[in-house]
Amino acid sequence: QRGRYRQFHQIGVEVFGLPGPDIDQEVVLLTRRIWSALGLLDLTLEINTLGEGDERAAYRDQLVRYLVANDERLDEDSRRRLGTNPLRVLDSKNPDMQQIIAGAPSILEHLGEASRSHFEEFCAGLDAAGIPYRINPRLVRGLDYYNRTVFEWVTDRLGAQGTVCAGGRYDVLVEQLGGRPTPAVGFAMGLERLIDLLGATTSVSPPLLDAYLVAVGEAAQRAALPLAERLRDAAPELRVLCHCGGGSFKSQFKKADKSGARYALVLGDGELERGVVGVKPLRAGQEQEEVPLDSLAQYLLAHAR
Repeated sequence: QRGRYRQFHQIGVEVFGLPGPDIDQEVVLLTRRIWSALGLLDLTLEINTLGEGDERAAYRDQLVRYLVANDERLDEDSRRRLGTNPLRVLDSKNPDMQQIIAGAPSILEHLGEASRSHFEEFCAGLDAAGIPYRINPRLVRGLDYYNRTVFEWVTDRLGAQGTVCAGGRYDVLVEQLGGRPTPAVGFAMGLERLIDLLGATTSVSPPLLDAYLVAVGEAAQRAALPLAERLRDAAPELRVLCHCGGGSFKSQFKKADKSGARYALVLGDGELERGVVGVKPLRAGQEQEEVPLDSLAQYLLAHAR
């Protein structure tokens, strides 16, 4: 399926030792900042809570009774999950199953005081941070070790595989693996799915360049890359792109304008002999001026931001 491969790569975050809802909020804030940096502004955050083990067990019993009573309406996959992990039935993507899933009991009705308070504080933190979300009581995640907070960032632009990033709290996992009881929360995002989404996004634009270095003439072309490196060393926050591949002044300048840079830096053999660079504003109607090589970084820092 699109976005679902036999082999895939993922990146993520894991936090151990912190039990409160504040760290749940922090990992969601981190993902939101990633979307902002990538220009992915139309992802939807869905959240839920799975409570604690005893709460989930009581809910599971009620859910099984509901599903068994509607057995004739279940598809083959849901009947299989009914005997292994009935909560996964709620995660079915089969359109024919959505009506019966919508009528299923909600786990939110089975939360104890501590779990409910944790979830309410988590939601309040998202509200305070201005992050829109949708509480989805059918969101259960695909692994049994999750408890309390779970979340997914979803899109409708990847077909059936709409989850771009998912995670939640798994406070019992370390103990299940033989360690000491350790609260934990984290997330993972699939790189292939993320790249697929970026490729379908028209709103993504590269970071604005400060300067595009145009070099014409053999001596100037040899000096261009070292000059760009000196600028980056002197001011790491500057975004400087040095033209490579040669070409006429006209063709290079056209690429400089297309790059979105604020300034074109013009270096010819004549400028090189005089120890200057022509600085041409590309986003304003100002005239080109010459700036000494030794003070070019300071000039760009003062004018390019």
